[in-house]
Amino acid sequence: MTITRVLRQAALVTALAGTPLAASANDYHIGVTVPSADHGWTAGLLWWAQRATEELAEQYDDVSFTVLSASSGTAQVSNVEDLMIRNIDALVILPHNPATLQQVIAEAYESGIYTVVVDRELEEPSQHVFLAGDNPGLGEEAARYMAEALGGQGDILVLEGPSIPINSQRVNAFNAVMEDYPGINILDSQTTDWNPQRALSVTEDLLGSNSHVDAIWAGDDDVLIAALRAVEENQRDDIQLIVGGGGSQRVIEMIRDDHPVVRGTVTYPPNMIASAIALAVHGVKGERLGNMYHGVPSRVILAADLITADNVEEFYQPDAAY
Repeated sequence: MTITRVLRQAALVTALAGTPLAASANDYHIGVTVPSADHGWTAGLLWWAQRATEELAEQYDDVSFTVLSASSGTAQVSNVEDLMIRNIDALVILPHNPATLQQVIAEAYESGIYTVVVDRELEEPSQHVFLAGDNPGLGEEAARYMAEALGGQGDILVLEGPSIPINSQRVNAFNAVMEDYPGINILDSQTTDWNPQRALSVTEDLLGSNSHVDAIWAGDDDVLIAALRAVEENQRDDIQLIVGGGGSQRVIEMIRDDHPVVRGTVTYPPNMIASAIALAVHGVKGERLGNMYHGVPSRVILAADLITADNVEEFYQPDAAY
């Protein structure tokens, strides 16, 4: 599935957001709000939110859903306020910016709304469940793989994300592992906001100011694609390795096809939003999860799996949105 098609689907999610996906007489109303699809990972996020709410609405006839997306933290505050006016029983939110959303999420939580926060942790916890990928694990797995692939020696560039906690967790963990490899020299570490256009520009600048680079770590697969483009356009044959993060099917296909430079990425699945919505259904209904003897866990961290040629077939899903 192309990103264009995913973005169109994302627009449809937003356009239909005012109408619950099941009859209004249902007993439980769950509101979902996520950032707008500004790149591949968030496009996948919206795709999975749509898929999960449609499937769960069919499975549970006493639950309805409203899905909203927001292009900024301020817009997402309005999303949450709108959902509260609609008398939701549960809120599932991946905060655009945790600091901006802290107060309104706390208001929802303190008002008795069952709250699931996804991916981006609040400074002051205000939720029943926090679910996320393993951000430190993503940085650790990428660093260890790169260091070993380079034989413990080499000059590398780091392409960071925006100034939010999950980026810091990834980068700090990456740097901590690299301290064990004194032969690895981090030439520079620059933010890209996980935006492909900015990543392209930043990578071009970094390549221009560094005559020799052995490898690049991009903590996001869309950034990896942009970095690869910069490498190819600048005809840099010194770069041996580019490692990403996220586990996009486009990068997985490159690994699967034995790309000479793109040989590894680390999972950070956008379908975490689907898992969060499912947890909200069980939580708001007061159900146990599977055969657990307690209720829904209060904290769920998904594993960070390194994807290389050795295990790529396990992660290959050609029809996935991301």
